[in-house]
Amino acid sequence: MNTQTQLRTRTLVIMALFTAVLCVSAYISIPLPSGSHITFLNFIVLLIAFLFPVQQSFVITFVWMLLGAVGVPVFIGANAGISYLIGGWGGYSFGFLLVAIFVPLLRSKEFRRLPYTVLSILAAILIDVTGALWLMIITGISVSQAVLMGIIPFLLLDLVKAVVVVQIVPRFRTILSLF
Repeated sequence: MNTQTQLRTRTLVIMALFTAVLCVSAYISIPLPSGSHITFLNFIVLLIAFLFPVQQSFVITFVWMLLGAVGVPVFIGANAGISYLIGGWGGYSFGFLLVAIFVPLLRSKEFRRLPYTVLSILAAILIDVTGALWLMIITGISVSQAVLMGIIPFLLLDLVKAVVVVQIVPRFRTILSLF
């Protein structure tokens, strides 16, 4: 096996591992009375977006969505299927996909704590806003209801997760560089 093939194989294995972690992160959740959940998904999506180039970040997140769409219970609350993605809470999944694309494009390759933190916070807000907009469109609720149901319950913890993710990016980059 030549060096190029070994590098591609390692990259695919690492991507598969992060896809698996993304799948498991949906199970780390706290259900809310509204039917939504506070999860670890956005933490892992942000981590992936800060660690991988745009193509790999997109593929990892898209494969997770594809697994869920075909029936593997990888969505929040062990949900699966197209109906979840097009349902009221499915917009957050599309927000994850947006973050998987835009964060790698906007971040510098060299780690800089403050710009990474600002980008991470903006990305967390993008997820929540995308989810709330989707919730509003799909369910027909008002803007204020969408904010109350789709942003307010998540915002503080999502901002904390966004800041924490940036703190561990250098360590993860070091670990990934070993492979």
